[in-house]
Amino acid sequence: MKFLIIDDHAIVRKGLAQLLKEEFPDAEIALAANDSEVYEKTRNKIWDVILLDISMPGRNGMDILKQLRADNVKAPILVLSMHQEEVYGPRVLKAGANGFLNKESATEELIIAVQRVLSGRKYISGTLAEKLAEGIGEHSDKQAHELLSDREMQVLQMLASGKTVSDIAAELSLSVNTISTYRNRILEKLLLHNNAELTRYAMDHSLV
Repeated sequence: MKFLIIDDHAIVRKGLAQLLKEEFPDAEIALAANDSEVYEKTRNKIWDVILLDISMPGRNGMDILKQLRADNVKAPILVLSMHQEEVYGPRVLKAGANGFLNKESATEELIIAVQRVLSGRKYISGTLAEKLAEGIGEHSDKQAHELLSDREMQVLQMLASGKTVSDIAAELSLSVNTISTYRNRILEKLLLHNNAELTRYAMDHSLV
């Protein structure tokens, strides 16, 4: 059994590796802390399960997930996040993930989730299943932030975390004008006027 754990926090990587070793003592477990290490370790290697944190520096987990699928990486990918599953669960499943796991429940649910995706199924909690079911109807109500693109959501979270447009542009390797355009679109879609209101919205909806 071969596992690849992708997380920028060493203590999280070690904790997840320990949980997997307890259930799969003979497993080969590799660790990656950024997108460069991820692509190096997946270029000529087949993994049974990939565990991917959504909040990564630079290219975030959503970007990495999409790139892995574009690179034809077939391994089941379980996405982990501190964010609410109602916010990111539908997005990562749409992008090609095989399941979403909240880090707060990882200790109890990780092995169940891994075994589920190893059997060829998806891991979806009851809460996320209900959220997905609500979205089936053509006229289902959506909160404003659910209409943001994945990149807009990322920029929203970075702005709400106190980063400037210049900071975000440098981190994402995009121009300041591009990030400013994203910011304007976000404010328009959320019916907000400035960064203070944006930050309040993000906090009220548990987006940061």
